[in-house]
Amino acid sequence: MVQRVEELDVFKKAYRVSLEIHKASMAFPKLEQYALADQLRRASKAVVANLAEGFGKQSYSKGEFKRYIYIALGSADEMRIWLRYSMDLGYVSQADWQQWRESYEEIAKMLQGLAKSLTPEA
Repeated sequence: MVQRVEELDVFKKAYRVSLEIHKASMAFPKLEQYALADQLRRASKAVVANLAEGFGKQSYSKGEFKRYIYIALGSADEMRIWLRYSMDLGYVSQADWQQWRESYEEIAKMLQGLAKSLTPEA
């Protein structure tokens, strides 16, 4: 039985990737620090933050936890778009883009599996 959100594999993966992206985005041009780089940082952290917030609410509502999982899933999908912009604009390498894109695809699958594992409330 998982006692803390930090024990979830999806949390661990999303947190690790978010840190990588945060660090990489700090090297974006100054012009992008309050635009694309900021969007990357916020969306990547939103995956983790929504997962944590929903996990904290599951004690009184599995449905609420599921809702936050789907919000996190939306942020994971959003990340794939921001990462594509970052690559196409030359701010990240194709290799980094591919690695992060694959990570967010895996995170999305993990979130979907977690949502499906929650039984509907009676």
